[in-house]
Amino acid sequence: MASPHPSRLQRLCHQGLPVAVVLLAVLLLWYGAAWMLNAPGAIERVLDADAGYTWQELFTATMSMERPLMPAPHQVVLDFYESLTEWPLDSPRNLLYHVAVTGESTLLGFVLGTALGLVLSVLIVHSRTLDRALLPWIVASQTVPVLAIAPIVLVILGSLGFSGVAPKAVIAMYLCFFPVTVAMVQGLRSPQKMEMEMMHTYAASRWQALWLLRLPAALPFLFPALRVGVAAGLVGAMVAELPTGAQAGLGAKLLTGSYYGQTVQIWSALVMSAFLGLALTAMVAAVERMVLRHRGGV
Repeated sequence: MASPHPSRLQRLCHQGLPVAVVLLAVLLLWYGAAWMLNAPGAIERVLDADAGYTWQELFTATMSMERPLMPAPHQVVLDFYESLTEWPLDSPRNLLYHVAVTGESTLLGFVLGTALGLVLSVLIVHSRTLDRALLPWIVASQTVPVLAIAPIVLVILGSLGFSGVAPKAVIAMYLCFFPVTVAMVQGLRSPQKMEMEMMHTYAASRWQALWLLRLPAALPFLFPALRVGVAAGLVGAMVAELPTGAQAGLGAKLLTGSYYGQTVQIWSALVMSAFLGLALTAMVAAVERMVLRHRGGV
């Protein structure tokens, strides 16, 4: 008689099948898009249109162009592999070298943005005046495109003597603090009126109520915001590398590839930035599981 509980392999197959189907669909669409976009260039630069060609020859040409308009997945994978295995970690040709530079700015900006968001949310929740004065400006700050504000911030900080990681971390912080602030304001206000009255009955001070009631109640709101914030911080760090003409970082790698028409290099950097974003959000998710397990939440 079969066990009523599914085995680990069955659960893995059940969870992995949808992911595999979506991945296969993305790859097929990617190859199709590469074929269509690269075909005109392949006909013009690789194939002899006068002599004629078959669709197999056209497909092969579009999949092996040196500078394709849109590289095929296997070209990106090959460039990705060569970058990681054929160059030392301290070489600008190794993508991990650029990951370390961008990751440092992202993490610093994430820490600063989280701290700023927590401070602002506490001030807003405990002061009606600050609620009315700060919150509209916090929301309005996100309507300014980061591409417009990044050069301004970099120039100002550069004139003050800040260079290197600090200016990029400030741009990352600018994108990080908003989701944390908004989520924590909602979370700190989530305790019920009865719970607040009970704290008042026990003569708890404002800070005791914050520490014992409001902050624990806000944790389910905080961690989803942190996952959004760290991903936004990665975008901010990469954007901050563009106007500075930086020589290192994933943003700089994208910029260099665009200068020299190295589309395969651009796509490799994009894939690496996606992996870095997944790693950072997974790190936040791991911290979330540890914190909630410690509190008995899972």
